[in-house]
Amino acid sequence: MERPDRTVRYEVRGGVAWIVMDRVRKRNAQSVPMTYELNEAFDRAAQDREVKVVVLAADGPHFSAGHDISDPARYDEPGHCVSTWAGWEAPGAEGRLAREHEIYFDMCKRWRDFAKPTIAAVQGKCIGGGLMLAWVCDLIVAAEDAFFLDPVVDFGVGGVEWLAHPWELGPRKAKELLMTAESWTARQAEAAGMVNHVVPADELEAFTQRLAEKIASKPQLAVKLVKQAINAAVDAQGQWNAMQTAFGLHQLAHTHNMLMFGEPMDPAGIPAKVRASMTAAAKDS
Repeated sequence: MERPDRTVRYEVRGGVAWIVMDRVRKRNAQSVPMTYELNEAFDRAAQDREVKVVVLAADGPHFSAGHDISDPARYDEPGHCVSTWAGWEAPGAEGRLAREHEIYFDMCKRWRDFAKPTIAAVQGKCIGGGLMLAWVCDLIVAAEDAFFLDPVVDFGVGGVEWLAHPWELGPRKAKELLMTAESWTARQAEAAGMVNHVVPADELEAFTQRLAEKIASKPQLAVKLVKQAINAAVDAQGQWNAMQTAFGLHQLAHTHNMLMFGEPMDPAGIPAKVRASMTAAAKDS
């Protein structure tokens, strides 16, 4: 039985595991505990022989509003780490680098390399860190009301920690959408090749389940080998090396902001003054 305080639900429907984010009041913004619950759910699906496909979804009107910058656990190092980047309590850039490696960069890499096929079912807002959750999945099904946004240039940072934009959108569109901090619709995402299917919002769950069942009916070793081969092709194009460079530039931006503003900042690298304006904007949205 699931604990009542959990922010992620896990259920299996005919060989398809649904990992469902359930922080509706927070628009499914990712807290540190939620990140580890997601990782736990992926591990559970990996070890369940009945599970052939995983769907990552979200309750409520929105997929994810990104990182939860109000999370009280954002500086608290967990009792275990999925990577070797411990030492969150270290001062300055060292502690921030450790945190972001662990809960963002390395966690996304782990989920992207998950052996079984994964599908993101996206509705409503998919902002900032929400993009990272959708992009690590193999396929994306979007509701017609879905829209996507990476606004962090407005906060003095070049993009979210998992900077897959050039591969998801193409280099020129990625530059435009990052530099302008403008959103893009589900149909625009589909045209760019980022989204596989766009469906009416009330059909999102059923359509995604049918797609997952179709994949689950195929020889599973062949499906896993397809995923591994295509991921290797993307890596051979330089994605992994480029994303490591982008992550380093992301940390440079954090350090620059810290020096320029002369004040502590949260793990997202957002100064207090900017964070206050973000909070006000969120209340208006």
